[in-house]
Amino acid sequence: MAVEYGWWLVYCLTGVLLLYCLFELHYFLRMCLCVFLARFVKRKCHILETTSVSGICLTNDIDTLLYHMNNARYLRELDFARVDFYERTNLYRTIVGKGGSVFQGAATVRYRRFIRPFCTFRITSKIIYWDDQSVYMEHRFIRPSDQFIHCIAICRQRIVDCSAEDVMNELLSPKTAQLQASRNTLSSTVSLDHAIASTNVDQDMAENGQVRTKVKPDLPPEILKWIEYNDISSKNLRQNS
Repeated sequence: MAVEYGWWLVYCLTGVLLLYCLFELHYFLRMCLCVFLARFVKRKCHILETTSVSGICLTNDIDTLLYHMNNARYLRELDFARVDFYERTNLYRTIVGKGGSVFQGAATVRYRRFIRPFCTFRITSKIIYWDDQSVYMEHRFIRPSDQFIHCIAICRQRIVDCSAEDVMNELLSPKTAQLQASRNTLSSTVSLDHAIASTNVDQDMAENGQVRTKVKPDLPPEILKWIEYNDISSKNLRQNS
């Protein structure tokens, strides 16, 4: 009997080893945890709020020099930040509800200072602009101790089979805003007011909790230049293909 249990243990360990070899099991498990926390534990957020997730640079995140976090890991960490934002703002559900889907269309990263091994960081995520096809998000890697920004990333979330304008209009509608406000705490209301002010979105908060959106954020100049670069790149690729 002991020998039989020993073989079952060997089979189980072999199966786990194969899973780690064939798939990045840690990535999938952490993604499932992020979805669970965002959907069932963390509070819901307004679509214009800034969300935040925490992370730490571990030994499997550092580069070959064992000196700082690998540059590619920054983009990987953004996957967890985005899924947290999608779930807490109902952005993904709204897109799917309209028969659409979303994927990463482009990204640009500006590194400012290393994240050392075993150092913690916080990733903030917010929408800074949108058009009919895409939603543009800004992510910041922030050091909690002094709020220093290690890195800034701009990502274009391409929405297909539905209009990004329609998605955002639904999430900004008075009915949706009132539902979100009923779920939020006082602190989230304060952060929403700050988000509205920082994005130059003119809104009126009525006594019954409804929000009326008048305009969307102005197109930031750096995003305008980035969109122009992406358009030029796309045209060049189409001409050379």
